[in-house]
Amino acid sequence: MKANKTTITSVPTNIITGFLGVGKTTAILHLLKSKPSNERWAVLVNEFGEVGIDGRLVQGGGSEEQGVFVREVPGGCMCCAAGLPMQVALNQLLTSARPDRLLIEPTGLGHPKEVLQVLQRGAYRNVLNVQQIVTLVNARHLADARYTGDENFNQQIEVADIIVGNKTDLYQPNDKDQLRAHIKKVSGAGVKLEFTTNGALDWSMLEGETGYTDATAQDEATHHHHLESQALETGSLPECGFIKKENEGDGYCSVGWRFREDMLFLRARLFSFLSGIDAERVKAVMNTESGVYGYNVASGSLTELQLFGGGQSCVEIIAPAIDDDWEAQLLHCLKDE
Repeated sequence: MKANKTTITSVPTNIITGFLGVGKTTAILHLLKSKPSNERWAVLVNEFGEVGIDGRLVQGGGSEEQGVFVREVPGGCMCCAAGLPMQVALNQLLTSARPDRLLIEPTGLGHPKEVLQVLQRGAYRNVLNVQQIVTLVNARHLADARYTGDENFNQQIEVADIIVGNKTDLYQPNDKDQLRAHIKKVSGAGVKLEFTTNGALDWSMLEGETGYTDATAQDEATHHHHLESQALETGSLPECGFIKKENEGDGYCSVGWRFREDMLFLRARLFSFLSGIDAERVKAVMNTESGVYGYNVASGSLTELQLFGGGQSCVEIIAPAIDDDWEAQLLHCLKDE
């Protein structure tokens, strides 16, 4: 794969995409479990929000000693600002990992065609070998015009080599047929369709070059807008012990908080707060009085997973609008408030 010690060429690269809450991070964790033990894999994670939570969750899938290398691009679509944030992170990742495979997880509000333009042109044309593009879809969303009428949602289907109907344990009897019909409408025949639960993918489906080509040859500049990224640094925090950042774009807003590592949250109170939030997406990694826990809210359902290791607590909420009361409710979850 690599011509010599200084040149990196033709790295097999897969896009794992899908809309908010469809289970992309969980799917990548499954893929990492089936990674050949003698290979080094790199994962580039993009988040619409500012605090960088997905990267910490993906890092739970393996350490660098196990051949898993992770970098994040928080604060909007990774192709914004002519792809500069993405390219900086990608260059650092390729140099440090020298991977046998690269997985890229764009934000659920990302623009996959523009991400692919960056990967298939210019400096990366000979560095990366774009292989199967995998799009996860929750077929239950096809009854909601917010999804079927969303340009990004349909783009994610249009560029896919493989579409995975995820969370089938929650489907109604006709959901699979509705997904087949929508795929035919958006991308035509020939796209491979699989169904799974809990993002259970095997790495063998990643092999083989993509059938997607950039036939439109659009300008290098992107044609969408997010606020200028103000991604949170992981270092020092103000005297109050936490910092808050916001972002908006494509009809959604995000708000995120990062807390000093020694600030503990009451687990029961935190669970109650997170499960009661009316939002499109909620993620958190929190230090509680009983350990470190990861939280994931999608489609109105909250899951809690015990994690290991330290780090600052962080919360990210994505919704059509921000509720000003969320911060007060979150602070009420602090131990010894």
